[in-house]
Amino acid sequence: MPEAPVSPEYILSLANGFAATRCLLSAVEFDLFGRLAVGPADLTTLEKDLGLHPRASRDFLDTLVALGLVEREDGLYANTPPAAAYLVRDGELSIVGLLEMLDRRLYGYWTGLSDALRSGRPQNELRHGGESLFTALAADPPRQRQFLRAMTALSRKANQAIARRFPWQGFRSFADLGCAEGDLALQIALAHPHLQGTGFDLPSVRPAFQDHVTRHGAADRLRFQAGDFFADPLPPVDVLCFGHILHDWSLDQRKALIARAHAALPPDGALIIYDAMIDDAREANLHALLMSLTMLIETPAGADYTGADCQAWLREAGFREVRCERLGGADSMVVGFV
Repeated sequence: MPEAPVSPEYILSLANGFAATRCLLSAVEFDLFGRLAVGPADLTTLEKDLGLHPRASRDFLDTLVALGLVEREDGLYANTPPAAAYLVRDGELSIVGLLEMLDRRLYGYWTGLSDALRSGRPQNELRHGGESLFTALAADPPRQRQFLRAMTALSRKANQAIARRFPWQGFRSFADLGCAEGDLALQIALAHPHLQGTGFDLPSVRPAFQDHVTRHGAADRLRFQAGDFFADPLPPVDVLCFGHILHDWSLDQRKALIARAHAALPPDGALIIYDAMIDDAREANLHALLMSLTMLIETPAGADYTGADCQAWLREAGFREVRCERLGGADSMVVGFV
């Protein structure tokens, strides 16, 4: 149940939520937070620097003040600490890449939710044909790069938690299947210098992976292997990882991927799966439930699932010592050993 009382005001705040969302996404589009990272500025300066028309610039900036993203003192606007941490493009904790993807792709596609609920069909690049979001993105390199950056921003906190919490000291090698830019592999490698890692994804992902791991100084211990995890041999490593992957696929496809991982792992190897898993009661993890509806918008058969569901699939495939652990935020990981 929502923490706020279900009053007319609460319902109206939900219905009008798109307006606040649009203000945030427009601020990101104008790079307002990057400009304020340089230093506080007054209204006239921001109008000039960002190209804002004076008719509504004050209302726009003061709306961001009311939202807690910008602060104003003596007529000067500045980033609040959360905005400085998360909304400046090159910051270590930046989620700008994710917000840009939400703006340029998903914001518009979600207008098709009612059609998707009636038809069960995607409302994105696949609406007029095609079998996979990922092959559609691969055909449009700039759009694919935007998507891959968004996956890094979405996954960073979970990646760091997995690097801290899994017992990596007992293993020598790992692979991230469906690695995107390779941030999970990067965070594990940075935290555990004894490990060698592999990023496994479609061939078109290679440049983004190599750029990301090279920029962070880990290219000597992380390599890229091109392939299709449904059809090609999986990397021969001690630990396999699926991060924000299983929810893209149907139940049968998820079980097939888990079975392939079990067959590929050595004795005492391990599988890590993480996603925004729905709470077992299916009533509390709003982010995960909305993510599941996003999978309706984005994929032909994907959906999110509970930790109990995922544990059952691993046990069915033959994994032992299966457990589920919250990673913080909406994400959880399920771990099983061969």
